[in-house]
Amino acid sequence: MNRRGAQQYVVARPLYSEESFAQDHEKVYRPRKTMLDHVKQYFTCDAKRAKAACLSLLPVVGWMKMYRLKEWLLSDLVSGVSTGLVAVLQGLAYCLLASLPPWYGLFSAFFPVIVYFFLGTSRHISVGPFPVLCLMIGSVVTRLVPDEGSPMNITGFAGLTRDEQRVLVASSVSFLAGLMQLAMGVMQVGFVVVYLSDTLVSGFTTAAAIHILVSQLKFVLGLPVPGLSGPLSLIYTLEIIFRDIASTNVCDVVISLVIMGVVFAVKELNDRFRSKLPVPVPIEVIMTVVACGVSYAFDFKTRYGIEVVGHIPQGYEAPMAPNLHVFQETAVEAFPMAIVGFAVAFSVAKFYSVKHDYTIDGNQELIAFGASNIFGASFKSFAASTALSRTAVQESTGGKTQVAGLLSALVVMIFTLAIGFLLEPLPKSVLGAVVIVNLKAMLMQFREVPYLWRRDKPDCVVWVGTCLASVLLGLDLGLAAGLGVELLSVVLRAQFPRCSQLANVPGTDVYRDRKDYLDISEPEGVKIFRIPSPIFFANIEFFRTKLVEAVGFNPLRVLRKRNKALRMIRKLLKKGDLQWTSKGFRNSSCGPVPEDKSALEALEDLDRPTDFQDLPTRIDWSAALPAYIDAPRVALHSLVLDFAAVSFLDMSALKGLKAMLKDLIRVEVEIYIAACDPYILEKLHDCCFFDDEVQPSMFFLTVHDAVLHVLEKHPQAAEKSCAHDKVNTTVTVHLPEGGLRSRDRSAAGPETRF
Repeated sequence: MNRRGAQQYVVARPLYSEESFAQDHEKVYRPRKTMLDHVKQYFTCDAKRAKAACLSLLPVVGWMKMYRLKEWLLSDLVSGVSTGLVAVLQGLAYCLLASLPPWYGLFSAFFPVIVYFFLGTSRHISVGPFPVLCLMIGSVVTRLVPDEGSPMNITGFAGLTRDEQRVLVASSVSFLAGLMQLAMGVMQVGFVVVYLSDTLVSGFTTAAAIHILVSQLKFVLGLPVPGLSGPLSLIYTLEIIFRDIASTNVCDVVISLVIMGVVFAVKELNDRFRSKLPVPVPIEVIMTVVACGVSYAFDFKTRYGIEVVGHIPQGYEAPMAPNLHVFQETAVEAFPMAIVGFAVAFSVAKFYSVKHDYTIDGNQELIAFGASNIFGASFKSFAASTALSRTAVQESTGGKTQVAGLLSALVVMIFTLAIGFLLEPLPKSVLGAVVIVNLKAMLMQFREVPYLWRRDKPDCVVWVGTCLASVLLGLDLGLAAGLGVELLSVVLRAQFPRCSQLANVPGTDVYRDRKDYLDISEPEGVKIFRIPSPIFFANIEFFRTKLVEAVGFNPLRVLRKRNKALRMIRKLLKKGDLQWTSKGFRNSSCGPVPEDKSALEALEDLDRPTDFQDLPTRIDWSAALPAYIDAPRVALHSLVLDFAAVSFLDMSALKGLKAMLKDLIRVEVEIYIAACDPYILEKLHDCCFFDDEVQPSMFFLTVHDAVLHVLEKHPQAAEKSCAHDKVNTTVTVHLPEGGLRSRDRSAAGPETRF
């Protein structure tokens, strides 16, 4: 029934199969490029392309041309100073996660920023240490250079202190991760980040937050807990903490609780009154300054035995070449570092690029971070990405471009060269408390689990699986396991799609799942089956099973039983027990004829098409058979397959699909395939899919075209449907003078009107 006032449209056009559409509409020939053509085009270079390549490699040239000095410089200056202060604190704090001396965090907040300023495409992210990445580096560092026991036998460790060995490991693995990022960027594989879904990243970062929380407990409690790595390291660390909990340093606990309480409260106020505050209150910096002053005034290190940052050398150290032996030992861990560092940075950069309406280039970002990590690792920094809180500070304080990032690096440089000594009395428990407070956003991602369970259970399984694997197995193996779970969920969704049987919404060309609607009709003897996914080697058997369920019979079994019945009829005719008359077959014997079980028929013969050549007439399988011979009856005369959602077919699917179609055709079911992608149809022609049984004429432009063709070919189905199911279909034809009239279904050249 039409809704009152609803817009209507009427279409009058011929009924189109793919062949008739191709005859009426000439297709434009487009020469396809071969792989060699693409290679030639990729390596072809002219002046214009060379200039574009140079500009793409140095994005700073593009946005510096548009820099509004009077409008943006002050905002970038304020943002750079604010971000720089936060970067100093986070550099010291996150360096503890990497199991390195704190001042090396200042190197990581300086060197990568300089390179990214010239090569990066994001104008707002703050490049530097990222807690998850620092923790991954820390697991490698503690594996090769443990807190207790001798380090791994690596060339280049001789004559170095434990801290120097750890710095060598961290810088070498960072250099290797940068090489991998740079190689991926040069090879234009920035798309690799699409395989890390938001759900996987959320579960992974939540697990990383748990690892970070546990790793900082030793600083908050003041316990000497050795750094552990590998599967179940988090469980073992908790075991050590609870075993030695009686040795907790009360002063560290009190300082940590005060810092966490104040920082948490002020950060909540910053979020609540964000629109009213010109600049968020830099509470971490304020509390760090206060803690330094109090610690220095009351000599916390001597009086209470708390662990402080200690001596911070002034200036930068000489560049250092990476260790090739470390490369061999850490290649497996370096790859997930490269992926995670880039994925997090790209996600944050993409968010702010959309917010401020500019574009970023994934491949160029890979090159930028690769070069940043290579350059920084040469000066003893560790792998850099971006911290969410630090980037939020840079953007919320008015940062417009990477000039703010460059100014933040200058602030870090001032601390490194001149005033870093002021941070020497800072308790490490303060840094641990600051790290824990900044984990709030990542830990609150647990709230996504109930939502995902209600909305998308496979995504929920990916989240939970990634989180549990990363917590128990470690971040590197956990990421690999999470990626495996994610890919498995995609494969299972494609392997077991939700196939459906469609029916017509009366009076329209709309077809929907017949289980979902009341006022819906299905023509008698016609099935419309929808396949909602690509068909490939993994789901072809599932597709075959669902199709058999939809039609209600196994065509191969029906074919075999019919061929057995034909053999029996031939045998009876040869013996004279069955005769053909003008009124049909006449059985001259009494009673049913027993089946001859001594002869074993070959399945190959039974699977062939039914052959009526040596029989006096063609057998009507819907009528009663002579001599009490039994053969299954098939009420279905037409099957329409909706291929609108089928995006590709592989060779295994082609073979399986052809076998299915032949089985149905051999039991006298007419097959029609609707809405097939032109490129799939072209592939079918190229792969010799068609023969005497499977023909191109079975392909139709839409499901409605195919159904109208069936109703025209089987008018009895249309009459029964109209009488019982109210299928409302109007078939019209153009008169020579241009008018329209209702036409008889036997007329040629049908056109549809709906």
